[in-house]
Amino acid sequence: MIEADKLTKYYDKHTAIRDVSFKVEKGEIVGFLGPNGAGKTTTMRILTGFLPPSSGTARVAGYDVLTESLQVRRRIGYLPENVPLYTDMKVTNYLEFVAEVKGVERVNRRHKIGEVMEKCGLAEVRRTLIGALSRGYRQRVGIAQALLNDPEVLILDEPTIGLDPKQIIEIRQLIKALAGQSTIILSTHILPEVSMICHRVIILNNGQVVAVDTPENLTAGLQSSTKLRIRVEGPVDQVGVALTHLPGVLRVVAEDETHPSACDAQAGEIAKSFVVESERNCDLRREVSRLIVERGWGLLELRPADMSLEEIFVRLVTKETHEVQA
Repeated sequence: MIEADKLTKYYDKHTAIRDVSFKVEKGEIVGFLGPNGAGKTTTMRILTGFLPPSSGTARVAGYDVLTESLQVRRRIGYLPENVPLYTDMKVTNYLEFVAEVKGVERVNRRHKIGEVMEKCGLAEVRRTLIGALSRGYRQRVGIAQALLNDPEVLILDEPTIGLDPKQIIEIRQLIKALAGQSTIILSTHILPEVSMICHRVIILNNGQVVAVDTPENLTAGLQSSTKLRIRVEGPVDQVGVALTHLPGVLRVVAEDETHPSACDAQAGEIAKSFVVESERNCDLRREVSRLIVERGWGLLELRPADMSLEEIFVRLVTKETHEVQA
């Protein structure tokens, strides 16, 4: 559905992106990640026909973004980071204007506007001037205009910026509901959001692609050991030593936070968290739980401690930056 092949963009002597290549399949939701200045917005603008590449090619829904730009624009919905809204127009009037510009048939226009307003939670402000709306509601109007033409491809640059937690959840659910109907590229700085929404991630740094994969595969590739996070109620020094002596354990790290046990505070019992690291693909859950039960301690928590998307992101970006500097 989306194919980018060695996209490069120069601004005078500055290289914004260099040899950016990736594919996005039909119906996928792909997260576009990178630090500020990595080239995310430039790549999105090229895909939408807003900017021409200096070299390389890109195709959206089978059409070349440079030579068939009009065909591409008919098939995409685009939400830029700074949404271009007419603040002196009411929400309904603005969406009517956008629908006309996008070529939505007049006979279907009113129905389609009502549909996107319902999806984006705008029904109650439909007759309000856009200039009088909160930042969150303006963002909703921006998402609504992107959906008006039933786009095959939806490109969203920071779609939840300025929204409160409740609104973020609602927009997240909306984006997930669109999977399968539209192919979606989503740029965001809220990394947990990517983990909850996206099938794959594309990570850019210094204008180049440094990773394209699922969060799970990135974790497996970067994580050289297996980690368990456990919370134990017992004598801290004894717990740590006992865990260290289990076969296969590489190291045990006690986390800082401790809490006195509610049931045995007078005896000095403490509930403390540990990260138990073992060799890759070595599952120590049975051994850890058996040890704790045999010693009469309380096992309050036991779960895998995989690398988070934030850790993956930092690892890849830091690695790439060091390599460039070297």
